Amino acid sequence: MPRGSSLAAVSVRQAVRQFGGQRILDGLDLEIGAGQFVALLGRSGSGKTTLLRALAGLDRIDGGQLQVPEARAAVFQEPRLMPWKRAWRNVSLGLRGANPEARAQAAMAEVGLQHRLLAWPGTLSGGEAQRVALARALVREPKLLLLDEPFAALDALTRIRMQQLVLELWRKHEPAVLLVTHDVDEAVLLADRVLVLDQGRIVEDLHIAQPRPREIATRRLQEIRRHLLGLLGVESTPEPAQSHSFYLTGTHR
Repeated sequence: MPRGSSLAAVSVRQAVRQFGGQRILDGLDLEIGAGQFVALLGRSGSGKTTLLRALAGLDRIDGGQLQVPEARAAVFQEPRLMPWKRAWRNVSLGLRGANPEARAQAAMAEVGLQHRLLAWPGTLSGGEAQRVALARALVREPKLLLLDEPFAALDALTRIRMQQLVLELWRKHEPAVLLVTHDVDEAVLLADRVLVLDQGRIVEDLHIAQPRPREIATRRLQEIRRHLLGLLGVESTPEPAQSHSFYLTGTHR
């Protein structure tokens, strides 16, 4: 299935979610194509995590319709590992079908942690713990992978490595991806589409056609960056020179 296929992995129609009379999602419409990588931006409290939790089946909506694949998985800012289970057992937790141990170990190898199979979560670095959480999601072969700021708590270099890893695994497994992030540069470097959520609705749906690897200093990506920052109410400033010195690799589809 080509990237950006017209076959929808996610279809949201007129979704409403409210808390105490306040509408967090207000008639929201959204489609994500099979295999598409979508980033979702928005100010704090705009409803990004509310939408992701509804798509993950962790929260309900008060009105409208959601259509999502049954095979879906989520990774959050905190790894949410069981501290009394070794790393591979966290990956295999709740896994159905044959050979769960072998499948969990293969998933750990995919994220570069074949040497940490027996590690206790408390002995893992922040990046390693997030790799285990990513392996736990991908071992289920989801058609939809939901990422809720999974790199926010990581140091800068670990964050770059995790972004590269997610692109590599997305290319291999081909799920649709919805990445919730506050980081405009992250959205621009990773996604096929960048959405901006404001007052419970999608107010921008921007397709990014630049091939990967991408470099944030290029003129076109700087234009996109300034546009998105403006929508978020942030005055754009030139990027520091040190942030231009890395690429996020991956095959453009």
